[in-house]
Amino acid sequence: MQSRRKFIQAMWKGGLLLGVNQFPFQLFDRGEVTKLTILHTNDVHSRVDPFPMDGSRNEGLGGVVRRAKLIDSIRNEEENVLLLDSGDIFQGTPYFNFFGGEIEMKCMTEMSYDVATMGNHDFDAGIDGFIKQLQHADFPFVMSNYQVQDTALSEHLVDYVIKEVGGIQVGIFGLGIELEGLVPVTLSKGVIYQDPITQAQRVANRLKYEEKCDVVICLSHLGYSYREDKVSDVVLAKETDNIDLILGGHTHTFLKEMQTKKNKRGEAVFINQVGYGGILLGRIDLYFENNNKAKCQTCKNLFVK
Repeated sequence: MQSRRKFIQAMWKGGLLLGVNQFPFQLFDRGEVTKLTILHTNDVHSRVDPFPMDGSRNEGLGGVVRRAKLIDSIRNEEENVLLLDSGDIFQGTPYFNFFGGEIEMKCMTEMSYDVATMGNHDFDAGIDGFIKQLQHADFPFVMSNYQVQDTALSEHLVDYVIKEVGGIQVGIFGLGIELEGLVPVTLSKGVIYQDPITQAQRVANRLKYEEKCDVVICLSHLGYSYREDKVSDVVLAKETDNIDLILGGHTHTFLKEMQTKKNKRGEAVFINQVGYGGILLGRIDLYFENNNKAKCQTCKNLFVK
């Protein structure tokens, strides 16, 4: 448990890691820096209440009330905040079995999530079951590599979303894992899986070059990494460019620190994932120098307790 409570603070500028104290924070006083705070979750799996006090390593952690309180405290301190989720909102507790995802969507709406993507377990009530709960979701779902034109999802999933926060253009898109073998065809009928690398590059190029986004974020439900030859967040980072930040899910990976990988042009890509069950709330602070849009970054994964 203690190892999970540790976090690293790292900063980067021009692709080089810097010490926290090296950033010229005096630029804030002159209004030359804009700070963007990104909060994120993944694989919450219907964990509305904290983990029970049963002697397990996660006892007492998580819960939407505590998460909401933590999010509110950060929003009260920071001017520019985005709240994102990387999928598998559904399945894992009786809340889903009895209410089919309604409670989860209502809680996320109450916490003012900005954007989410779908995980494989978000198909557990079928496409119609997922759509039924979207009436309770006051935020969009992004998905770039599921072809859904021949399904009812076509009216509810978007390729990407652009958020302007503090004058910063943030492009956000989503990637989903191969559903075959994970989701019965009867629950995902008509959804066609497309290569995540190809689709990610297509969308990232559009966001960076056509939409002129300052930051491109991928909400990924591919999984952090695998021993076998399988697409993952690590593979995605290495085989694409124009993606600045990958916020992952699916593998329930508790990263001790935000990971840095080089993209196909040798530039830094940052990857983070915060386990499962709402135990952690990821926090990433981006600092933009207004004169040249150079970026610095810090990260800390916060225990929800």
